[in-house]
Amino acid sequence: MNCLQNLPRCSSLPPRRFKCHRQVKSPCFLRISAVSGSTSSAEMSGSEMEEEKSEEYSTTMTEAMGAVLTYRHELGMNYNFIRPDLIVGSCLQTPKDVNKLRAIGVKTIFCLQQDPDLEYFGVDIKAIRDYAGTYDDIQHLRAQISRDFDAFDLRMRLPAVVSKLHKAINQNGGVTYVHCTAGMGRAPAVALAYMFWVQGYKLGEAHRLLLSKRSCFPKLYAIKSATADILTGSKKKPISLTWQDGNSSTVEVSGLDIGWGQRLPLQFDEEQRLWKLTRELPEGEYEYKYIVDGEWTCNEHELVTSPNKDGHVNNYIKVLGDDHGSDGAALRNRLTADNPDLTKDERMLIRQFLEACPDEE
Repeated sequence: MNCLQNLPRCSSLPPRRFKCHRQVKSPCFLRISAVSGSTSSAEMSGSEMEEEKSEEYSTTMTEAMGAVLTYRHELGMNYNFIRPDLIVGSCLQTPKDVNKLRAIGVKTIFCLQQDPDLEYFGVDIKAIRDYAGTYDDIQHLRAQISRDFDAFDLRMRLPAVVSKLHKAINQNGGVTYVHCTAGMGRAPAVALAYMFWVQGYKLGEAHRLLLSKRSCFPKLYAIKSATADILTGSKKKPISLTWQDGNSSTVEVSGLDIGWGQRLPLQFDEEQRLWKLTRELPEGEYEYKYIVDGEWTCNEHELVTSPNKDGHVNNYIKVLGDDHGSDGAALRNRLTADNPDLTKDERMLIRQFLEACPDEE
């Protein structure tokens, strides 16, 4: 369903064709593995196992997010007030955490975790939801973002997720608790998008406020792109990647729109003696890397990012719309630039979009 089909037209904005993307099952980036070390998992205490899992999760998060982030699940739920009515935090671990949130005025618990996230740390979400359901002054809602640490999945899911959050806040009032697993990626990004789209902040202003309250790393480009998608539509364009090496056995690519935890195989062209991949991607900028015979590498003949703090680089590609000089292209460029702001009409259209999105189960 096109959430904008019944909205009034605004002459200053181009036609809008973006749809709310429903959550779909997909493999998580974080792979649950056996606990390493000389001590067997059977001999380790519960706290030691949790520490090992926290260490593995933090390492994966740091590598995927491009920032040093640490999550200690064994220390319990942690959170920060971003505004008097908005909290960003880590996941609830037991039903008792519901009481802790009720005590500080929380009316809506908004969970972004997927089932594998919960299973990784052994969180019994049913027990938590059932316990919250025994009270009439707090509501527990789930709006899963399926691929942790994945900017593209976040971009596609943000409109539907923020729509659900917006409706819950309007209904319940009070304080809202937004959480993912560690409260450092998905949750701050959803809170930031809500502040930008609904509460009237400039994106940079909201980002600075968020970082002043909580150590986190929300994907700003995903929020910018989702904003442009709502106001201009999300159009796909075909792209082609090639790897020129006829002696390789396998060539794959990771990143793009599939995340860093998955891979796409390139097909070998016997006539041209090179590897090819053709794929349709929505407008935007995408980072990726090749895996050639199991080795991760960049293609020196394609665009390369600047080195990050660890010296690592990726290939990247920019997917542009059909008409680079159109009003829609100019609007997308403005919204994906540094510190974008929304006009009064644009924010009104986004709010109407959020209210028109179909409810998720």
